[in-house]
Amino acid sequence: METSDVIVIGAGFAGLTAARELSRSGHSTMLLEAKDRIAGRTHLAERLGRNLELGGTWVHWTQPYVWAEMGRYGIKALPGPEFTKALWAVDGQRHEGTPESLMELLDGPNRLLLADSRRYFPMPWSPLDNPDVADIDGLTLSEAIERLELPDDQRRLLRSFWTLNFNGRLDQAAYTQALRWCAVASGDWQLMFEACASFKIDGGTHRLAEAILADSTAELRLNQRVSSIDQDDQQVLVTTEAGKQYAARQLILALPLSVLNDIDIQPALSPGKKEAAARGQVGRGAKLWVKVEGRQERFVAFGPESAALNFVQAEYIDHDTTTLVCFGPDAGAVDVQDVAGAQRHLDALVPGLTVLDVAGHDWVADEHARSTWPMHYTGYLTRYLAELQRSEGRIRLAGSDFANGWGGFIDGALESGLDAARHAASALGNGATSPLQAPAAVG
Repeated sequence: METSDVIVIGAGFAGLTAARELSRSGHSTMLLEAKDRIAGRTHLAERLGRNLELGGTWVHWTQPYVWAEMGRYGIKALPGPEFTKALWAVDGQRHEGTPESLMELLDGPNRLLLADSRRYFPMPWSPLDNPDVADIDGLTLSEAIERLELPDDQRRLLRSFWTLNFNGRLDQAAYTQALRWCAVASGDWQLMFEACASFKIDGGTHRLAEAILADSTAELRLNQRVSSIDQDDQQVLVTTEAGKQYAARQLILALPLSVLNDIDIQPALSPGKKEAAARGQVGRGAKLWVKVEGRQERFVAFGPESAALNFVQAEYIDHDTTTLVCFGPDAGAVDVQDVAGAQRHLDALVPGLTVLDVAGHDWVADEHARSTWPMHYTGYLTRYLAELQRSEGRIRLAGSDFANGWGGFIDGALESGLDAARHAASALGNGATSPLQAPAAVG
């Protein structure tokens, strides 16, 4: 049995950051990862003749944690493409215009929808400070949009826009999550949209993940599928499916919310944590890369919110092919290996393109993720967030699912990893641990 001061389970950005901070503070740290790679729900891989981001991608200067980490390691941000044409389909009618005309159609509705973002979240990185949030946390984003009583074309376009942002269904999506995103972007929805899809990491997400790992003295163990965690007054004992055991004084569980209940944890996590994990997140959609024939104009396209692919943009334009990145709200409707299926989906949105090949990763079917980027259900914020952030004895959660600020982004994972490391280091420095408190009431 290997022993250390702390064990971090999960080598996504939260786990990598926590392991770096603890190990550089002089604490012996073991980093366990179930997969054969690091970086969690980001994954830079060679597909379709180039390196493509199969998972999380975007960063922005309004995201303080990721921008600081990139600066720390001398990694630049690369601007995304400038589009010259916009397409959108409303009620079976196709429209074409400039990207500016599309933004104008979205501007007024989004201003109305998000007008109260700073009212409810005046301190965006303290999302539970305002008790009034509880008044609206049961409101779905679908309901909030319908209350605006917009003209039908703008209403449908707005719904598709937010279906893209949530990568899931709006009748399950929390209005508070949309407000939080806008609030951390200074209450400016266009700045929020810029943060969602404007800058990439030079060298890809893997470059930043590798830089954090290289700056750590933690011992990384890949292919370590954890089956159980037992804690008592002395230590935490981790057992893998292969029977390997690791022991430590503190443990950080840096896994996606939707997979927490897969591990047998004793004493069990609180009812609130288990309930939140069972419910999971709204982000259960698809991201698909599609290579099409010909050098296409650099376009962006929105389709109906219910379409298998409701958003497409031309990302890479080569001499005789164009590579598109596409999103849809239901992973079950998109086979990331089906060329013919991709052709049908594109024909419904952008007719006239010939699909050559496709690539992607089904994050919802992935047993180590079961979701795409974390987007909350109604009630998550006021019902579960504080409880999920509360340590239980020697165990603390970390990840973008549990972030205060940019939840759903790499930035949120980094924030949460730093926070978890700080609490674990404090417990280690005190030679003690937080008591096994009674869980917060849920209901």
